[in-house]
Amino acid sequence: MGAYILRRLISMIAVMGMVGIFVFLLLRLAPGDAAAMIAGPMATQQMVDSIREQLGLKEQLPAQFFHWALDIISGNFGNSIFAGLPVLKVISQRLEPTLSLAILTMSLSVGVGISFGIFAAWSGGGVLDRMLTAFSTFAYSVPVFVVGYCLVYFFAVQTRWLPVQGYVSIEDGLRPWFSHLILPTVALGLPYIAFIARITRASMLEVLLEDYMRTAAAKGASTYSILFHHALKNASAPILTVIGMSFAYLIGGVVVIETVFNLPGVGRLVIDAIDNRDYPVIQGVLILVSGLYVVINLVVDLAYTLIDPRIRY
Repeated sequence: MGAYILRRLISMIAVMGMVGIFVFLLLRLAPGDAAAMIAGPMATQQMVDSIREQLGLKEQLPAQFFHWALDIISGNFGNSIFAGLPVLKVISQRLEPTLSLAILTMSLSVGVGISFGIFAAWSGGGVLDRMLTAFSTFAYSVPVFVVGYCLVYFFAVQTRWLPVQGYVSIEDGLRPWFSHLILPTVALGLPYIAFIARITRASMLEVLLEDYMRTAAAKGASTYSILFHHALKNASAPILTVIGMSFAYLIGGVVVIETVFNLPGVGRLVIDAIDNRDYPVIQGVLILVSGLYVVINLVVDLAYTLIDPRIRY
């Protein structure tokens, strides 16, 4: 296990190195003068030179990359062009809405998706199985922004049960915090519920057909014990993989949902940074998100050995 973890850590460094090169070249090889585009058409030459100096664009390309990589490794992601604050501080100011939305969405997706998949597999081609399969197909096919606007129309505009947009910090009360996140959580979670449910159903069906499952039923094991203690545990490896993938893919959906519901999170920060050509913020978010994705993959691989003793590295 120790050797495997060491190899994975080395591969993580290599992957992050490739990501770093891509993010670095994103600014340097873009068409036109990046400093002039950031400064805008009304900027003076002095302003353009100041931005070029701030971004380190006056050196040769290898020297730029060397100094930029050293700064990234030391935790210095530079300063935001428009906010005038360190990039990490700008991102941290937007982190709470995104983390809240991600945690609620994954909790909903995992709980509901696995439950739907288990009941669909137990139904085994029955009415419940067909209904859940149809729901999964529909939920996975509809874009999240369409679901978001429909939820806003029915539950916020028509009935006025929930707020339309915005975010309230959890420090200001659990109820207003939760009420502002219900609609974006449901809209973002539907495709992941469907995805997890379909994989859970397929994995459970395969396990339920095994001989030892029939033996457990013949010995008088309860339905709960058969489904959760025996079948789910043996079918959990692909489900865990899907959950890890869903958490990584969630990052892309957050950008759309935060725009629809006007949540001041990291996704909205990326959109604003792209509009303002705030390259240091874009670079910082890309590197952090890529690092999170790599770490999630490693955690999922290591978790296999905990849920399935047959797996060894």
